[in-house]
Amino acid sequence: MTSMTIELPETVFSALRKAPAEFVKEMRIEAATQWYAQGRISQEKGAEIAGISRAEFINELARRRISVDQVSFDEMMEEVLRD
Repeated sequence: MTSMTIELPETVFSALRKAPAEFVKEMRIEAATQWYAQGRISQEKGAEIAGISRAEFINELARRRISVDQVSFDEMMEEVLRD
């Protein structure tokens, strides 16, 4: 496993009312859900990045009102035109 170090001012944690460990966990989930929303990663990869199960990742997507379906515009148009 690769380890990364990010330097942040101490004031960040108090501003967000998060302990450093909580902040890191939330940051991983935020990044993964946003990358998923952008269509850059799968649910499986998102869960791996976030450090949670796929079911928990789907719950996080729902909590953020991010669709769990990744369908491209072209795929959607093909489906609409078939009907």
